[in-house]
Amino acid sequence: MAAADFYLIDKPRFRENPLLLVCELAKKAFEAQLPTLIHCRSREQAEQLDELLWEFDADAFLPHQIAGEGEDDEITAILLVAPEYDAPMRSLVINLRDSCAPAGFQSVKEVVAAESSEREGSRARWKEYQARGLTLRKFDM
Repeated sequence: MAAADFYLIDKPRFRENPLLLVCELAKKAFEAQLPTLIHCRSREQAEQLDELLWEFDADAFLPHQIAGEGEDDEITAILLVAPEYDAPMRSLVINLRDSCAPAGFQSVKEVVAAESSEREGSRARWKEYQARGLTLRKFDM
């Protein structure tokens, strides 16, 4: 059964830069050999995350690229997907968008910033995933 995990940001380190949590989740997925899509809110966010994935852990190499920028989209472990690009579904999706990830994944990780406006959107996504029959979990980060 598919699962949706909601990561509610609370720690100062992640409040300052919520994308650090995305990097941590991507690193764990790569270590577990799970091909991952990161659904970014914008092209700019995909570019930010692209840079951060190179910098955030000096000891880790996380193969990644922005979808549509190379010929290796299908084999790149971590694919950063801007809204205007449609990438084939993978088993794991890290979702940063306001809408739910489309069906086809085994697990979705929802990263929710500390702002109350972000929390409202996450409640709507929680209800939609629940209606789809997903197993739901919440983690305070």
